[in-house]
Amino acid sequence: TSNHPVAATFMKNAVKNGKTLILIDPYRSDLARHADYYLQFRSDTDVPLLNGIMHAIIEENLHNQKYIERYTEGFLALKECVEEYSPEKVAPICGIPAATIREVARVYATSKGSMIFWGMGISQHIHGTDNARCLISLALLTGQIGRPGCGLHPLRGQNNVQGASDVGLIPMVLPDYQPVNDDQARGRFESLWD
Repeated sequence: TSNHPVAATFMKNAVKNGKTLILIDPYRSDLARHADYYLQFRSDTDVPLLNGIMHAIIEENLHNQKYIERYTEGFLALKECVEEYSPEKVAPICGIPAATIREVARVYATSKGSMIFWGMGISQHIHGTDNARCLISLALLTGQIGRPGCGLHPLRGQNNVQGASDVGLIPMVLPDYQPVNDDQARGRFESLWD
């Protein structure tokens, strides 16, 4: 609500129009007032909580097997990884009741379309890569990606960091994240830009 007030307004309006908002955050922001489910987990327990959600989805057979077979790889490794993260085991670690973890898992996995938005707290963290991988795995596990009304949406720290990155204003990439050391990509841009 502070860094991305426009996005927060869209979320609040979606709730007013009957959409379900699940907020998972150790910090109670203004958005918590609008959430159907607010999981205020203990700091630094993001990964166990997300693994607990994925565990419940797999255990209750709510994962999208057709999507997994068609579009993903490594499902068995993920299943093996989250096997030890039952909601009952992670509940005392993250401070969220196991029943709530299971309910949120069901709501997310069975919805017609779910979107995951996340702010800088996910990536600017000692476990930032693991946090992002968990969110990506959660979306892939349930097939909540690649269709209207679902997907993953990281909210960057400044207004146009994402747009600037997309058009190649990062030193090691050209537009569309094509590596500057790729001779073919560089050749295309040399020709285009003369």
